[in-house]
Amino acid sequence: MASTRDRLVGLFALAATLPAVEEAVLVGVRFHAARGLAPQVTSVWPYDSYHDLRWLLVYHDSWGSFGLGLLALIVLRGLFSALLTWLAWPDAAPRPSRRRLLRRNLTVAVVAVVAISPWAALSVAFSTVALSWYLFASLAPLLVTAPFLARAGVVDRWWRGLPTIELFGWSTLNFAMLTLAGALISSVPGWWPVPVAALAGVANGALWLRVVDAAVRPARVHLPRVPAAPIVIALAVVGAVWAESFIGIATGGPGSWRPPILSQRLPDGVPEAVIVLDGHDSRWDGEPAADPRVERYSYRGLDASGRPLPYLPEATHQSLDTSAVVLAAHVRALHRRTGRPIALVGQSEGAMVVRTFLDKLPRGPVTAAVLFSPLVRPGRAYYPPPGYEGWGVATGWQLRGLFWLANLPRSVKDKPDEPFVRSILVNAPFYRNRTLCPVPGVRVIAFLPTVAAAEAPPGEYSHVPVYQLPAFHGGLIGDRAVQDEVTRFLAGEPIHQPRREYDLLQRIGSAWQAPSLLLTRNPLWSATREGDPARYGRVCQPR
Repeated sequence: MASTRDRLVGLFALAATLPAVEEAVLVGVRFHAARGLAPQVTSVWPYDSYHDLRWLLVYHDSWGSFGLGLLALIVLRGLFSALLTWLAWPDAAPRPSRRRLLRRNLTVAVVAVVAISPWAALSVAFSTVALSWYLFASLAPLLVTAPFLARAGVVDRWWRGLPTIELFGWSTLNFAMLTLAGALISSVPGWWPVPVAALAGVANGALWLRVVDAAVRPARVHLPRVPAAPIVIALAVVGAVWAESFIGIATGGPGSWRPPILSQRLPDGVPEAVIVLDGHDSRWDGEPAADPRVERYSYRGLDASGRPLPYLPEATHQSLDTSAVVLAAHVRALHRRTGRPIALVGQSEGAMVVRTFLDKLPRGPVTAAVLFSPLVRPGRAYYPPPGYEGWGVATGWQLRGLFWLANLPRSVKDKPDEPFVRSILVNAPFYRNRTLCPVPGVRVIAFLPTVAAAEAPPGEYSHVPVYQLPAFHGGLIGDRAVQDEVTRFLAGEPIHQPRREYDLLQRIGSAWQAPSLLLTRNPLWSATREGDPARYGRVCQPR
């Protein structure tokens, strides 16, 4: 009895101490954006490896440091999981030797790295461009593979048969608990996240007890001769390859785009002429807007008469700086033709072009900017161009491999090194801190779908008026009710409609984001005068 009690005390103490220590370090160094990750350090497979890989993929600055980090990650995770499994082993079941448990868990650590690494890389891609689809795509395989990997360090032949309903239930509960713990940690001030992380660790210990017991003494294993785990893991890895293509479809992809601001005439009360900018991989065949005061922005630029040229999706891959210069020329041409002040309406990448133009070039006659689904605090991770070393070098090559495979069936190829993405990486301090900041002399509003709440770590994200509605990325601009709000804003009326659940959803997603690369760590960024929201959770900080 005493031995069992001591073993349980050791299990809960170990499961609670490591999250508390990690949380104390994060609070001590004021790493606000990463505080929700700490409870995962003692969670059950595969959430523990997902925690480790995200830190490694962001925080390595050479191939050597990545290789050593990966080796250390595998060995330490295997040792630690073997110890937790041994402490959680039920008394009623025959206990394997410590050597066998260690060998088994080291093997699982390698399998978990192979299976989870592509999804962890997608979470880093999400941190770069702040598209929630990447976050959702990176979480799906965790829920699917968790019941299979949860028993892998416990029993032999874990790859055969389907996990029991108990394992599915406990693994899902582990995900829900980690999500809740991340939200609570992101909600409490001061040093309170440390005891919250410790309590989450205690919950991890209880889940280790349940998972090990369910794996050791299954009621019944269905399909015991079928190698179910390798099949599911292989599908998860393949899914990482095709997720990028699915994301391109889900976010719209190339196609006709005709929101109400282009298909309907503006009311007479709108004083500006309007330039409308579509997003990434969009195309335009040259069809004019219904109102002569409204023109479609072209990523190709203007013809000899100052009119926008039709363009194909590849044109949207140019850098934001290049697109901003093109927009400046369009602003001057439209102002000369109409004599009116200019309003800019941009969606997704188009919104980022507007924001880049307003910061880097003379604003001239621009008096209003409407930003639909702007990227919220992008540029939170980094990887160097091919041929260079630096922070995230291995991550960059992993993303290049994933995108190369994903591009095989696609006519429009997206690349992690295309100028649009690299311009975000290079100018990350600005986009991370100032995307939704006021611009002197220009009225700015952001229309944010609620899914954007998952696109940034907890904390401030905007100092401009916002209008929020339940929708996916890019899904607001075609809404007729939203068009009425845009018209009211352009006519000079104040618009501000935040939703209470936005902040809650932002906190709920905090546990599953990759840690931000601090601005002071990257030499490319450290010379800037921008504040770092990753540290303090505040945007629009003085330069």
